[in-house]
Amino acid sequence: MTNIRDIAIKILGLIDLTSLNDNDTNNTIIALCNKAKTQYGPVPAICIYSRYIPLARATLNRINPDIKIATVTNFPHGSSDIDLALYETKLAVNRGADEVDLVFPYHYLKNGDSALGQQMVAEAKKICGSKVLKVIIESGELKTPELIKWASDISIEAGADFIKTSTGKVAINATLEATEIMLNCIKASGKKCGFKAAGGIKSVAEAGKYLGLTAKIMGNAWINPNNFRFGASSLLNDVLNVLDGKAGATENINVY
Repeated sequence: MTNIRDIAIKILGLIDLTSLNDNDTNNTIIALCNKAKTQYGPVPAICIYSRYIPLARATLNRINPDIKIATVTNFPHGSSDIDLALYETKLAVNRGADEVDLVFPYHYLKNGDSALGQQMVAEAKKICGSKVLKVIIESGELKTPELIKWASDISIEAGADFIKTSTGKVAINATLEATEIMLNCIKASGKKCGFKAAGGIKSVAEAGKYLGLTAKIMGNAWINPNNFRFGASSLLNDVLNVLDGKAGATENINVY
């Protein structure tokens, strides 16, 4: 049994605090940057649209320059337009992104075409260089274990630094079932590749289930921001409520 406050602290250090809304403004991004630094410590990264990277960088340089900036490309549609996806990736890197979350062309994979996804990931990784490339496979749209495994294996083999469940823009986002498949792909590959659970995870109790599953497959020591992230916009609120003693602070969660 693990105290929920301990889990909340661990989760805090794993969150990509996200704002990817059509109505985002400069003020939205500045507020997000300020939220990323809490009295209990910072989140490792924020995830925003590429056009806001310079503003976020200037803001974080004042608040906490160690907080990374992630952005999205080929998002959220997972288009087959490889030239556009790579252009967006190059633009994101040039704007100063530390991490790029690229949507895999999952529609093509559903139709049996694996070559396009492999090429897109491999070429995006060349553009990213030492920057972190996270590949969003959109597991909720792939649906079947076979397709989730296929997209994960392709992405890992092509050089992804992380594989990520979801964009958060579809009906089914992160699930424990997809997470188990993806983690087992990482483990079987023997490659250095992380995992990001994104979309719909809003509470410490729910996030704790993902940590428990990950610890079972990969080991507790593997769970750190270099290997594991949550992509979330509201999870931090529950983390802070727990740490402030407002919700469930005396409860226990059986995750390890």
